[in-house]
Order: sequence, then structure tokens, then C-alpha cells
Amino acid sequence: MRVLAAMSGGVDSAVAAARAVEAGHDVVGVHLALSTAPGALRTGSRGCCSREDADDARRAADVLGIPFYVWDFADRFKEDVIDEFVAAYAAGETPNPCLSCNEKIKFSALAERARALGFDALATGHYARLRNGELRRAVDGDKDQSYVLAVLDHDQLGRAMFPIGDTPKPQIREEAERRGLAVANKPDSHDICFIPSGDTRAFLGSRIGVRPGAVVDSSTGEKLADHDGVHGFTIGQRKGLGIEAPAVDGQPRYVTGIDPASGTVTVGGAADLDVTSLTAVKAIWTSGVTPDGPVECTVQVRAHGGLAPAVATPIEVDGAAAMRIDLRAPLRGVARGQAAVLYASDEAAGDLVLGCGRIADTVEAHA
Repeated sequence: MRVLAAMSGGVDSAVAAARAVEAGHDVVGVHLALSTAPGALRTGSRGCCSREDADDARRAADVLGIPFYVWDFADRFKEDVIDEFVAAYAAGETPNPCLSCNEKIKFSALAERARALGFDALATGHYARLRNGELRRAVDGDKDQSYVLAVLDHDQLGRAMFPIGDTPKPQIREEAERRGLAVANKPDSHDICFIPSGDTRAFLGSRIGVRPGAVVDSSTGEKLADHDGVHGFTIGQRKGLGIEAPAVDGQPRYVTGIDPASGTVTVGGAADLDVTSLTAVKAIWTSGVTPDGPVECTVQVRAHGGLAPAVATPIEVDGAAAMRIDLRAPLRGVARGQAAVLYASDEAAGDLVLGCGRIADTVEAHA
């Protein structure tokens, strides 16, 4: 089988490519140039896609004895990931750019080019597993990336390979060292790859500009502070609200609502963050088949969040596939723009991804 291995320059993708070679596949390595002005060096674990990363990927491919190329996807990445990320924050949402990158770049634009060139599969260093075409959590729960892969549809999963999902991260590093890969001890990338400074608010502010608004108490309507734009806030945020005086009851305040039209950011107590139901649009059912009715499941609404028991029901919103997710118990801090990823509720199959949607609306517990 001809396999295109996406090589980021890190240890995970290098070992994934090595395992594909060892499995007897005809492997070609490719590094995606996603920045129009890549830096020469990374800053520790900050960012990615630097020229250093491309060189590290090339050296790994040399060790594996496979052809290697750098493909320029910078314009597509800017349009489909960065611009979408900025627009979502300007609209008061909290997007996850890794989901967009997987959906529109790696497993769409890249996979389509790979297919046109005669490749049968795309291998990546994601921590997830595929079994009989089903997406499942990785063995290493701390590194599991099934949440950011749940946006892939049945056909995309059918052409994907995740060679390292059955192995804990420490063993991946050991394997890389045994194979003579120089990236064996390279730090993992953290934060958002296109914001190497780690300062998301500054990044957004430089692109959105100043859009003044007010921070308002949800119970009294009292104006508590001014702000420069709703892009600086997300549901559940506690710090950086610009509020000088504590609440009357002495309890912390959290962002409970964001209205981009008026620029109003509403704050309240922790209990005001509880939601009992949510609507998710752009629904994808991983099996490729939409259920006939309600599905018992567990739902995860943040990349590193926990699971909550729920019932998901297929619906339509504006004529498009969506899902209503009713929670068995209130869930706190659910933001529009995040992904709601469904997992099987059966304990024996709890690592199985059932579907995914983008959160468009929520129902508060005290509404």
C-alpha cells in the first residue's frame, strides 16, 4: 500500500512514519509548510512549522530511507484555519483550531492531493486508534487526540492511519531513540501552533482591533468594567475580567455570556455556568449512518475536558444535520464554537467515538 506520512518534525509523526515503513508499506514523507513567514527556530515547546521543524522531518525521513517533500499549504491554512479562528472569536465563540486543521487541511486538502497522486492512505502521528473503520481513544489517555479527530467523516477515516495510537508516549520516545531518530527527546508542541508567543488575546487584538464593550453583572445588570473586545473572553473565564471590586457575596465571578453584537460580556456565579442541554450543528456520525433516534452516550466539550452522561438526538437546523444533546446532569462552562464529541456510554466500548458537532446554542440550568 502506498502511504503518505505527514511529518511535522516531531517525535510522534517520525515514529508513525517508521512504523508504516516497518509494516511493509511504500512510504513517502511530507512536511506541511503552513506559515507564510516561518521562523528559523522553535522556542522550546512553543509553536511549530518552523524551518527547524522541516529540517528535523527531513532528517527523520533520511534515517528511514524514504523520499521526502515539503508541500506549501500556507494560503489554505490561513484561510481555513487562522481566518476562521479569528472570525469565530470575533463572533463570541471559542473555536478549537486543531479541529479545523484536521478537517480542512490534513484530512481534506492534504488527503485529496495524496489521493490524486495515487496514495492509498495518510499516516499521521495522532494519538488515536482505528479498529474496523471505527475511531477510538488512544491507549495513552493523557495524549489521546480522538477529540480533535472526531470531526472526520467515515470516508476520511477509511483513508487514515494512526500507527502510534496503541502505545504510551514514553515508549514512543524510547522507540525513536532505538531507531536513531534525532527527535526522540524533542519537546512536544503546546498552545496554538500559529501563536508561538502563547498570547492569544494579543494575537486576536492585532487582527480584530478595538471593539469596546461592557462587562455586566448578570443578576443586577450593573456595569462592572469596560473592555476592548469580546475576543478577549470565553465562557467560564475567571481571570482578566477587569473587575476591581469583588462580588457582594465574596464569590468569584465568571464569564457566563458573550453578545458580540452589543459587545456585552455578562458575568455571574459558578452556578450560572451550568447547562442542561446543547445544540450542535455540522453533525457528523462517525459510522457514516445517522441514528434513527436518541443515543445514550457520554459527551466531551473541551479538548482536555471530562466526560458527561448524555442522550444525543439527531435533528436538523436550517435544513442541515445537527444534534440535540440532553445532559443527565448539568455541565459547567460550555461555550459556543467548541466541539461536542460523543463517545459510547457502554463501559466496555467507552473509547469508541460516535459522532461530533459544533456547539451553537445551550440551555442554562436556571433558565
